[in-house]
Amino acid sequence: MISLGCAKNLVDAEIMLGSLLKSGAEITNDDATADAVIVNTCSFIDAAQEESVDAILESVAVREANHRGQAIIVSGCLSQRFREELPKLLPEVDAFMGIDQVAQVGELVREAIERRKSKVQSATGSKVQSPKSKVAKALADLDKAKPAAHDADESLRGKDAFGKTKTVLTPGSQLSTLNSQPVFNVTARPVYIPDFETPRFRLTPKHFAYVKIAEGCNHPCSFCIIPRMRGSHRSRTQADIVAEAKALIKDGVKELNLISQDSTYYGLDLRANHSRAISSPEKFRAAASSLPADATTLCSLLRELNALKGDFWIRLLYTHPAHWTDELIQTISECPKVARYVDMPLQHIHDDMLARMRRETSGQYIRDLIARIRAGVPGIALRTTFIVGFPGETAAAFDTLLDFIRETKFERLGIFAYSQEDGTIAGKMTSQLTDKVKQRRRELSMAAQHEVARSVSESFVGRTLKVLVEGGASAKELQAAKVASWEHGLIRETDEHMAQLKGNYLVARGEADAPDIDGRVYVRGKLPVGGYAQVKVIGHTDYDLIAEPV
Repeated sequence: MISLGCAKNLVDAEIMLGSLLKSGAEITNDDATADAVIVNTCSFIDAAQEESVDAILESVAVREANHRGQAIIVSGCLSQRFREELPKLLPEVDAFMGIDQVAQVGELVREAIERRKSKVQSATGSKVQSPKSKVAKALADLDKAKPAAHDADESLRGKDAFGKTKTVLTPGSQLSTLNSQPVFNVTARPVYIPDFETPRFRLTPKHFAYVKIAEGCNHPCSFCIIPRMRGSHRSRTQADIVAEAKALIKDGVKELNLISQDSTYYGLDLRANHSRAISSPEKFRAAASSLPADATTLCSLLRELNALKGDFWIRLLYTHPAHWTDELIQTISECPKVARYVDMPLQHIHDDMLARMRRETSGQYIRDLIARIRAGVPGIALRTTFIVGFPGETAAAFDTLLDFIRETKFERLGIFAYSQEDGTIAGKMTSQLTDKVKQRRRELSMAAQHEVARSVSESFVGRTLKVLVEGGASAKELQAAKVASWEHGLIRETDEHMAQLKGNYLVARGEADAPDIDGRVYVRGKLPVGGYAQVKVIGHTDYDLIAEPV
């Protein structure tokens, strides 16, 4: 399996692998000899979509060179976004599956392998490969023709198509024709949410895991395609999440990373007669305050997880600023196992940009919220992301953002240059900026954060930290340290101060560092891998800390 994109996609990959193992399949690292290869795709922005197409076509090329009987299955967001068109654009692929089918992957793979055998035997499995440029252009043209993700006619609720599978096969197909067609199982709008009973084969190290608490999103952000691909917000039950957490902790997990598209909305859709139209802070507060005392919310979930036995962190990722409450701040403060860390993408601070982005928050609301969080949870690390170069962003609006970055001093911050996505409201806006302007603004904003990050790192020198030890790193690996993430933007480039890291070090993370996307603590000394340790910070690079065991 090749899994691309975010941690939420990774959990889907883990469920697919778990389901495959349960169905009797064997997982192999050798893509050249495998009977089937699954490419779990991302389609969040153009660059991610291009990477997904690359991975598919590269897999086809490997198959043609080594094992023509191999079935190639495409899953994830690309299949979901182009569910009707993708089989015509990529005839080399043997099966397409959507979000709702991850637990049924074993059956789909078996069917795809049988279809592939039939293609090879009948010589319909052509060696001709679709040109990448042709596929990419076709996908872009198709998206331009679709309504924006939040247009009224995009919603399928109440229509016959909702939750149903579209198939490219006709009931009267002859067997030979049927076997030459790809397996196609993609629902029009996803409704699936995993539960504790779903098989899962974890791909993360033994000491940390991602726990998906909800799926889908109700927000109307003008730049985002996620609601179309992932469907409306749907929460898992609290008891189910707690059961999974208990099993993970028993298995040695030291860090539970809670993920969803909008973690702060968790539980609100479980209330009776719920309405999805509560995205604004005012409507969300009103809905939350009217809940009964025993209602399921993010606060009730955090408190129950915090009460579980064991030494572990609970990390809260993907929160929306519009859905923060004083109760949530108090809950984090009162739960010692909840890491003093919050991931809260803000996207911008200028009121005009926030309105154009449909973020349903104002600049003053954001400033007040940050002050409340920092006052309520002393020492908390705030991680955020911003989009620069959004349509209509003036020089003055960008300067306001730069000033905000310098003044607020976020402990962790990433920047996206705006990606014009067809099928979104923002993609059709006038006043689109040039790539040169967008990249220049990204460079300037990251330069501003670079100065902040250096001062934040300096403030840790001399302090003792509790860290989670990840493993070893050689001097060569340290020099090449570089991290990029589709979700958070580039946060570490080649660092001139890395030269002070010589010899062998352990890689660790503190409370302020989420897996893969934030900074690291490099520890010189011997410590058990996969456990906690106390270290003293003795130096820093621009983004990372250097420490020794206490």
